[in-house]
Amino acid sequence: MTTIDPPTWTERVRNAAVAYLPPERLLSDTQPVYVASWIYVFGVLTIGALVVVLGSGAVIALAGPAWWHGSTVGHFVNSMHLWSTELFFFFMVVHLWGKFFMAGWRGRRALTWITGALCFLITIPTAFTGYLIQQNLDSQWIGTQAKDGLNASGVGAFFNVLNYGQMLMWHILLLPLAVVLLVAGHVLLVRHRGVVPPI
Repeated sequence: MTTIDPPTWTERVRNAAVAYLPPERLLSDTQPVYVASWIYVFGVLTIGALVVVLGSGAVIALAGPAWWHGSTVGHFVNSMHLWSTELFFFFMVVHLWGKFFMAGWRGRRALTWITGALCFLITIPTAFTGYLIQQNLDSQWIGTQAKDGLNASGVGAFFNVLNYGQMLMWHILLLPLAVVLLVAGHVLLVRHRGVVPPI
């Protein structure tokens, strides 16, 4: 008499993942015809800009946060980081408003909408900490002007804008990690529920 071993936890996780998001849906090769509209492009443009932000930020981090002040290559990479961040925010806001006016939460897509909105909210302090670690008069001015408001709200007990080391770690580790995880979750939810159709 043969006995069947119970499935291992890895097998259960794999089966649940494949049931939730089959490969043909995860990496689909067709899309509905309405996705050809320009409003649907801004989500992909946002992800593309995020990739450039992360890549240029990684290059800046390789040589340390101050090397770009005295290097022409550093100035170029820093400018690329700044302008890709600007484009990232522009594309994300257009995507956000486009999906808002399309009621993107329809069809059991509320969690997709929530992850996108949370990503937008987390990118704001990510960009803010980027301004705080520039190591110039701008960053000092921004930090001193922001500290009173943050301290008055109670956030200053955990988020000291005048602590360069803390702001650097928030900017290059904690907040980008949260953004990447939320974007990955958002994309997987879009793949699971499909792209929201026009109203």
